[in-house]
Amino acid sequence: MTETLIWILVGLIAIGLYLSWTAGRLDRLHARIDAARAALDAQLLRRASVAQELATSGVLDPAASIVLYEAAHAARQAEEEHREVAESELSQALRAVFADAQQVEVVREVPGGEEAARELAEAVRRVPMARRFHNDAVGAARRLREHRKVRWFRLAGHAPFPLAFEMDDEPPAALLDRSA
Repeated sequence: MTETLIWILVGLIAIGLYLSWTAGRLDRLHARIDAARAALDAQLLRRASVAQELATSGVLDPAASIVLYEAAHAARQAEEEHREVAESELSQALRAVFADAQQVEVVREVPGGEEAARELAEAVRRVPMARRFHNDAVGAARRLREHRKVRWFRLAGHAPFPLAFEMDDEPPAALLDRSA
């Protein structure tokens, strides 16, 4: 009888340790999501700031400046539930303004334009990477949260279900061609 109780106790301790390890893993995944989201937000803000700076520099023609400025301003001011759409619209505006290599060359030819074009190219190149890291962390957390043991024992606590950040982040090809 005592031996059976010891084995039951050992089994319960093993299950408890396993559940504790799973809860810790889930907590680390949520922390990774938070860090990746902060990095994504920083890259999106950098891209919008550089685009807005370029739009107000007087380098672009007035129509392109207005389109780029309004899209960048909307992306910076968007509320969280509308952020994906605003960032997608900024990507579309960047592709429209820098649709051909000639526009990029016009920017590069003015004083300080080479630096501005390089900075914008770096910003638009980093956004897809930051978004991919965030969405990978979200996917890992979602897969773990779908396990029965996580749901039954409520190992996720009160953490909200992680959501991926879906947006159009395709960079303008003409801007990246020469900067690569």
